Parts: sequence; structure tokens; C-alpha cells
Amino acid sequence: MSEARIRVSEIFGPTIQGEGILIGLPTIFVRTGGCDYRCSWCDTLHAVDSDYRDQWQPMSVDEIWQEVMRLSGGKPLTISLSGGNPAIQLLGPLIARGHAEGYRFALETQGSLAKEWFAELDVLVLSPKPPSSGMATNWAAFDDCLRMAGERPQIALKIVIFDDLDYEYAREAATRYSHLPVYLQPGNHTPPPADAEDALVDIDGIVERMRWLVEKVGNDRWFEARVLPQLHVIIWGNRRGV
Repeated sequence: MSEARIRVSEIFGPTIQGEGILIGLPTIFVRTGGCDYRCSWCDTLHAVDSDYRDQWQPMSVDEIWQEVMRLSGGKPLTISLSGGNPAIQLLGPLIARGHAEGYRFALETQGSLAKEWFAELDVLVLSPKPPSSGMATNWAAFDDCLRMAGERPQIALKIVIFDDLDYEYAREAATRYSHLPVYLQPGNHTPPPADAEDALVDIDGIVERMRWLVEKVGNDRWFEARVLPQLHVIIWGNRRGV
């Protein structure tokens, strides 16, 4: 199992988790290549679009782990498994390897593919994609992800918001899964092109959307929701590998 190959777009850190339930937490990112979605506003196209698959390196668990150990200096911290959609990959052996050495694992996925190894995660962030993405949510598959995860991981909803339709989608999802904490994130309307490592970002526009979202949540008395920015975008813009 340790020889299973995982398509890796990039490994970087330590940095901070920039969004969602673990925002601000020191993290190493293992970004996998490949996705079953094509969101209209995707900000990681270099890990999604198959035109860039020649940049994805097939790596064994041992090879990935050597890089994690180099970056972390052998001191355990949280490893974020991201993409693309990391659920495409066989990540169970990597999680087992890290747990044996005291590391924790968080994964974010849209909830379109359920895997047995979800039950081995420490944190599972399910981020269904709203109407502005151009994708349709398969709620049966989403429910399968929850069943596969079981009781071990800490689970949260995270939904990107661009407009009123997205907001209503988030309200409906939060009602459907009222037992899960919900995090709302204003969308980045200036995502980087796949071949740009440090594209310009409209911070003023993102902050304006953040204010709109905060006011909307407050006016609707939706006090269960947490509104958070993409902290890494505020700090570094669209730069890759931070």
C-alpha cells in the first residue's frame, strides 16, 4: 500500500490555513492534481485542469512523507489534503503514515465522492458548490460522504458566497445539515489563471463582498453561521504556494 502513487500538484508550508474551520492554524499543504468539477471561479486551476496534468507528479507515500518531514522539520502539525478534489486519490495510506508519527490530517472536498478513508481524517470540511460555480450538487453523494466519515472526524460545512442565489443555497444547505457548523466565505472574483503564480487580486472588491455578507447574515438573524475571509488572499493575494 505504501507504493500507491498519488498525483501531486504541489507540497508547501509550513504556512497557515487560510480559510474555514482551521483558519490561522500552522499547516503543510499536500495539493493533489485532478478534479471531477469545473467551477467557474476556481482559484486552483493548476491542480484541476487536465491541461496541466504534466505538472502533477505521481508520488509514493514515502516520497510525499519525506517532503513533509523536510518541511516540518519532523515536528508534527496539521497536514491539509487539498486539490482539485483530493477525494479522487488513494490517501488512506498517507493518513496512516502521518498518524503513526503524530501528524493530523484535514481534508476539504465538495462532497461528490465518498471514500472509506474519510473515517481516518481528523477534520473533514465539506464544501458543496453554490449556483455561481455552474455545478450541480448531488446531495445523495454528499450524504454518502457523511456516512463514510462516521464519528471520528470533526466535520464542518464551508460554502463560498458570491451573490444572493449562493446565499440562499447556503441557507438551504445549513438547514438540511443543521447538526454541522457552517462557515461562509465571500468569493474571490479575481481568481488566478492556471499558469499565473502571483496574479493580481481585487482586495477592495473582496472586502466589499465580505461586508455585504456580514450585514446580510446579521439582518437575517442567522447567528449560527460564521463569516470568514480567505486570510491567505488578504495577506498574499493570489500567490501560489503560501
